[in-house]
Amino acid sequence: MRRLVLSVATALALATAATPALAAGEAEHPRQQEWSFSGIFGTYDRAAVQRGFQVYKEVCSACHALMQKSYRHLSQIGFSEDEIRAIAAQYQVQDGPNDEGEMFERPARAADRFKRPFPNEQAARAANNGAYPVDLSLIVKARHDGANYVYSLLTGYKDAPAGKEVGEGMYYNPYFPGAQIGMASPLNPDAVTYADGTKATVEQMAKDVTYFLAWAAEPELEARKRLGVQSVLFLIVLSCMLYAVKRKVWADVHH
Repeated sequence: MRRLVLSVATALALATAATPALAAGEAEHPRQQEWSFSGIFGTYDRAAVQRGFQVYKEVCSACHALMQKSYRHLSQIGFSEDEIRAIAAQYQVQDGPNDEGEMFERPARAADRFKRPFPNEQAARAANNGAYPVDLSLIVKARHDGANYVYSLLTGYKDAPAGKEVGEGMYYNPYFPGAQIGMASPLNPDAVTYADGTKATVEQMAKDVTYFLAWAAEPELEARKRLGVQSVLFLIVLSCMLYAVKRKVWADVHH
């Protein structure tokens, strides 16, 4: 009994001690945006996804990997085979061993995965003051209210309010747990030049790259939703047919 009392007391003490830490790690609720892929009939805006890929390629890929995707997957968002080959060929990847047993560098092919910005985690931390840039392959699914979270985070950088101290090498962002993040604001106006003439504001780039990361996290979304709608329609038709058969079978039975 004494041990039980001590265990309960210890648990309460730990819970009480943890409460301030949890409160300190709270973040503002993400700002809600309208996304074309939301809802039962949602689909990806291909133009926005392609623009988002450009933002990832020219801005985000300097630090963040996309290890779950290969260049050939870009065909799903409207790039042609020639365009994909040209995109992949811009990168050098390690291959081998060759006939002499040595590794060598070659231009990437469509079947290769997106090239990582750093060879390993240690190199990534060394280049980012100890912080580890997360892989973005599943970031939209890995975070609560993922699309809105990513958009809010990218557009949420601002000066810390009065009385709020920000650690050295940290930046204030109320949408990040604890409101302090080691990544500087990655987006600046006109950081990219869109081929379709869309103005590259911070909000536009944040929304476009969120579209791209949403697709990267769930490329099967459209097929899944189509299958869901088809299944519901099938069940409705089947129910109607079964009801009609039931009426026919029991039509001559008098109650």
